[in-house]
Amino acid sequence: MQVAASPVLHSGSVADNCLVRNEWLCPLYVTTRSDQILAALQEHVTILLVTLVVSVVVALPLGVLAHRTAWMRSLVLGASTVVYTIPSLAMFSLLLPVVGFDASTVVVALVLYSLTVLVRGLVAGLDAVPTAAVDAATGMGYGRWRLLREVELPLALPTAFASLRIAAVSTVALTTIGFLFDSGGLGNLIYSGLTSNFRAEVLIPSIMCVVLALLVDAVLVLLRRQLTPWRRGAAA
Repeated sequence: MQVAASPVLHSGSVADNCLVRNEWLCPLYVTTRSDQILAALQEHVTILLVTLVVSVVVALPLGVLAHRTAWMRSLVLGASTVVYTIPSLAMFSLLLPVVGFDASTVVVALVLYSLTVLVRGLVAGLDAVPTAAVDAATGMGYGRWRLLREVELPLALPTAFASLRIAAVSTVALTTIGFLFDSGGLGNLIYSGLTSNFRAEVLIPSIMCVVLALLVDAVLVLLRRQLTPWRRGAAA
């Protein structure tokens, strides 16, 4: 992404122009590049949401299978360990021949990283479900799927949500590397600022990434509290 020619020469005197002085904190950068910033933020949030939705949909059956089947546990957890050891740049490169050079490469890579966290969290949560609760539900005539839906998954939610929070915050950060495919959201601006020594374009999108991660984490905490009312008094 190329940095556009500065539109601020008419916005006050040169002496008062923080863009001309190339300051790190420059409100004028936000006001004059608002369209560009909002477009990058929208792309960042879109990639984040798509990644989390796909990851949760895939992680749920994998986690249940890994919890209930010994060989699946070894296969899924072993594969997730291998995936998590691959550096992000190497992961994107490995996916290029399969997925192509576009935003889908970024999403697939982020989904793979998220799955390593989500599946492990879900398995740990299901493993921690008290045996007494399972036995009681079974004695009341609960079938296998009703037991999973009404007993095991609800009791595993706190641990699963903890892993979801980690995956979400990691995804916010890793999305920035998508600048390699011009699909990095705020990462596109950060990279553009680095290559042109445009300080405000480095710092402000970086701050926005941090704020976005905090907001996403806060939303997930609130959602977890709504879904687990019996734990609302527990620490986040």
